[in-house]
Amino acid sequence: MKKVRVGGVPEHFNLPWHQCIEEAQFIQNQIDLSWQDFPGGTGAMCKSLRNNEIDIAIILTEGIVKDIIAGNPSKIVQTYIGTPLIWGIHVAANSPYYSLDQVNGQKIAISRYGSGSHLMSYVNAQNNSWPTDKLNFEVVNNLDGAIESLTKGESDYFMWEHFTTKPLVDQGVFRRLGDCPTPWPCFVIAVRESFIKENNEVLKSVLDIINKKTMEFKNLPSINIELARRFNQKVEDIDEWLKITEWSQSQISDEALNKVQDQLFELDILDFKVHTSKLKS
Repeated sequence: MKKVRVGGVPEHFNLPWHQCIEEAQFIQNQIDLSWQDFPGGTGAMCKSLRNNEIDIAIILTEGIVKDIIAGNPSKIVQTYIGTPLIWGIHVAANSPYYSLDQVNGQKIAISRYGSGSHLMSYVNAQNNSWPTDKLNFEVVNNLDGAIESLTKGESDYFMWEHFTTKPLVDQGVFRRLGDCPTPWPCFVIAVRESFIKENNEVLKSVLDIINKKTMEFKNLPSINIELARRFNQKVEDIDEWLKITEWSQSQISDEALNKVQDQLFELDILDFKVHTSKLKS
């Protein structure tokens, strides 16, 4: 039995992994796969990949591209979600800001540097023609930290996945000012290079199992009801999310990787770009 350690955010995108674990699909293939939730998101997963604490990460494309270029010894083996991620732009319910232009220059809550919430704040600033060299950050670690920071007025706005934060908007904890979609496929599967070299057949089996699940996932009976129950969502919100979300079973394209690099380089987040062969396996 081969042990495999996988990490991902505790969000609806990753339900296929939990279903495969619960159905003992990995065990049946002699794979002892353990899942670790990362409420801190991409930055925390990048650190765990570097520290050999996980073998595989279901991770935001822009975050892992930046970290591989910065020396993370991992490679992208596949796209996981082929559609954009919709980042909601949120303020506290008691915030004095009611429009996007009002938060230009205000303090941004981010989970950590190098995370999606950090990198996408630059993309959002560029989309709105704000000066990106004036962005001001407060590290809050995770969604709970952002709730506390925004409510106390320690930071002013926070970007996180639209549907994950929708219950907080409905409850009156956050107010959403707008959305910012990623200009590329949002989640990829990244694996430590040493694991790829030493466990190639095991990795192939893991991908085969998860890809079979994601191919059928949207057609599973009552999957919207199960997602709503597990992730404390309204069924109508899950229905809307399922309409705009597509899982992928293919490797990410060179075009998408170059688009990520071009944008991050233009925003001075990357010092240099690399050939896509350095990013994917």
